[in-house]
Amino acid sequence: MDLLAHLEAYVVITEEGSFSAAADVLHIPQPVLSRRIKILEQHLGGDLFDRSRRQITSTDLGIQLLPHAKDVLSRVDHLHQMARTALASTAHALGVPPDCDPAALARVIRAGADRGITIGVHELSADDRAVGLADGSLAVALLRVPPEAAAYDVPLGLAAAKPLTGSFGRRSVHLESLRPRRGAGPAAAPAILLTGEDGIGFAAERFRKAAARAGLPEGRVRDVASVASAVAETLAGDALLLCAEPLALRYNLAWSALADPTLHRGYELAVATRRVGNPLVLDWLEPLLAEAIGSQSAAPYAQHDTRHDTSQGARQGTKPDAKPGTTNRADEPDQRARLAAHG
Repeated sequence: MDLLAHLEAYVVITEEGSFSAAADVLHIPQPVLSRRIKILEQHLGGDLFDRSRRQITSTDLGIQLLPHAKDVLSRVDHLHQMARTALASTAHALGVPPDCDPAALARVIRAGADRGITIGVHELSADDRAVGLADGSLAVALLRVPPEAAAYDVPLGLAAAKPLTGSFGRRSVHLESLRPRRGAGPAAAPAILLTGEDGIGFAAERFRKAAARAGLPEGRVRDVASVASAVAETLAGDALLLCAEPLALRYNLAWSALADPTLHRGYELAVATRRVGNPLVLDWLEPLLAEAIGSQSAAPYAQHDTRHDTSQGARQGTKPDAKPGTTNRADEPDQRARLAAHG
């Protein structure tokens, strides 16, 4: 028995003065309405209406219970309103990489507030963002994926306290150019630092293999615990930092992009499928997040089901005859179009 539906039927009949009018208000057949009242009367143990007269009137029991029935329905309406308000005011947890631009993240928060949406920004590792999205603790997250399968491409490069001699400092840098010359001292071979965002999974594996192919000793590539410690060591002049250009500019570091695009960062925006509540509309969020992570291109957003692997390599942007790890500049518009079509 749906007590609320039966109480609503009882209250509407008393307000409308007839079963037929109440049935019209409730948009249900009159026989259904009559059955609801009969069941409610059986449940309460007495008649609510005097049916011996032509005009429906309430019995003494009905008169006594009417204000209480209205109170119950009013409280339920209030409960529903409170639930809607709570859902609307609940912060949507957004998982982002630890080295995002704070000013750009502030614009994300303000843009959400302008739309009545509370955004809670959480700087998390790539693994923690994926876990948070899966368990529902995050509403939205930027997931790390291979750049050739990504909606957002973030060029990576090497940052240093000052431009180095040789090829470093040009528009792009090849890892081969970092091999120390014969007879050069240890200072000529500074360590290459990987922060947590680039020191995990496929990203770290790709970079370390590329460094090995370039002839760099394995010990030159080193993981660091935090962005702050990595920047500090780089500013001290003792290391090179693998990072995006906005981070280098933030700390006045010299920066050159890596020539190999397969070593760049790739991201896609994903929504938690298990989350309960109003869905977050993301069209306004895309360009702001692209700016925050330093992306120079963003394909149109497509919602990704977090129950599936978001890093599958189905969205390749290279032509069949292209060499692995190379990009034909003349083909870039076609590649971007294909990536955009796949989201």
